Amino acid sequence: QVQLVESGGGLVQAGGSLRLSCAASGRTFSNSGMGWFRQVPGKPREFVAAINWSGGLTHYADSLKGRFVISRDNAKNTVYLQMSNLKPEDTAVYYCAASTSPFSRGLNASYRYWGQGTQVTVSS
Repeated sequence: QVQLVESGGGLVQAGGSLRLSCAASGRTFSNSGMGWFRQVPGKPREFVAAINWSGGLTHYADSLKGRFVISRDNAKNTVYLQMSNLKPEDTAVYYCAASTSPFSRGLNASYRYWGQGTQVTVSS
């Protein structure tokens, strides 16, 4: 079992930045691929970014490349999402998830463990 707790969400003006954190406990974090996802009410959850177990491989949704950066610190059991040049359309609840695979691109069934989400609101 893995427990994930996101933090760092909030209200920011367009063009601003936020860094989300996801603290993990339980199952061996350092062996797991991790991902960030987001969801707007009434819309499907969408993939944002993924990182492999070591932090050496990353993958992003095409529309977010260049603005979002995923990273991890296995010593702290934490994964991060640095978001820059935020836009109102980035407003969503952001979730982190742990995969049963060392690296997992996209939204798929390997992401078995999910946090409760953190709200990000970008004002225009």
